Amino acid sequence: QLQLVESGGDLVQPGGSLRLSCSASGSSFYNYAISWFRQAPGKEREALSCIDNREDISNYADSVKGRFTISRDNADKTVTLQMNSLKPEDTAVYYCAARVYYCSEYASEYIRWGQGTQVTVSS
Repeated sequence: QLQLVESGGDLVQPGGSLRLSCSASGSSFYNYAISWFRQAPGKEREALSCIDNREDISNYADSVKGRFTISRDNADKTVTLQMNSLKPEDTAVYYCAARVYYCSEYASEYIRWGQGTQVTVSS
């Protein structure tokens, strides 16, 4: 059974960068699409980017396009989210989630979630 753990969240100044990691345990990691979502206080959970089992990438949030990059390493069972040019509006809890094979922008279609990691962008 796949389990996910996020890490890398921190307090960073506007314009800074962070690299989030989603580490998986369990078998058949390569069969899963992994997405990054975020949720800010008082807002709905937002899909950001997904990488599927063939390493095809789907980007969902216009607000992060060109700034956030997703990648995966099946040997290490890790998916990373490189976040550059961070803005205060990027402040949120960031989650990774898994579903079999294909990406989706709908949180309800994901079967495994990590516990989340806090990203705060502030001067």
